[in-house]
Amino acid sequence: MPPELSVVVPVKNEAENILPLLGEIHMALQGKVVFEVVYVDDGSDDATPATLDEARLIHPRLHVIRHQGSCGQSQAVATGVKHARGSLIATLDGDGQNDPADLPALLERWRAAPDSVRPGLMITGWRANRRDNEVRRLSSKIANTVRSKLLNDGSPDSGSGIKLLPRALFLDLPRFNHMHRFMAALVIRAGGSVQTVKVNHRPRERGVSKYGVWNRLWVGIVDLFGVMWLNRRASNPVVEIRD
Repeated sequence: MPPELSVVVPVKNEAENILPLLGEIHMALQGKVVFEVVYVDDGSDDATPATLDEARLIHPRLHVIRHQGSCGQSQAVATGVKHARGSLIATLDGDGQNDPADLPALLERWRAAPDSVRPGLMITGWRANRRDNEVRRLSSKIANTVRSKLLNDGSPDSGSGIKLLPRALFLDLPRFNHMHRFMAALVIRAGGSVQTVKVNHRPRERGVSKYGVWNRLWVGIVDLFGVMWLNRRASNPVVEIRD
């Protein structure tokens, strides 16, 4: 039986987090949905490839894809979605800060939506109680406020890594580096809708963050204006199919 849900997890140099997170994903979803897990290794140069090979022996639902070189988180997610077999996609960051126990709530929210809404609906997590340091929390708050006001995406936390949406909807979105931070605005641009669910956010216990405040700030400003440009040129025709 093909899976209904594919959980896509992009990783780079996260060897210590792989097995604990995989165990939590399986515990959260077992018996609730037919699922697979797709890990995309974005050019790791630590023990991540070996750990993923080990994990495949333990978790038969796990599929592993590797980028020979690092292409960035957004491209890793896109690669995972492209190769996923589920009609629904859930995304999680690979550092363990997203809690897989929140996935069933996102799935139930999506299933509760009317049939006419679900094809264009994304459910995104809102990390209401961030477990980062004060500087990162403040920078994220400012970024989310500015982004929400300029893009009118209605999302209090568009940078959250835990999301759920139809695979076909994701594949219809424009793709570019760092697009994962603007998916709420991109879904609305495509004529869809976004709902928010409060989720748990955990401190990083293992490994080292790949992002700093300043490198995210300047790239985010450039990307923000790029998404505003895309939004101004959006076109969503009303389609009538005549068989």
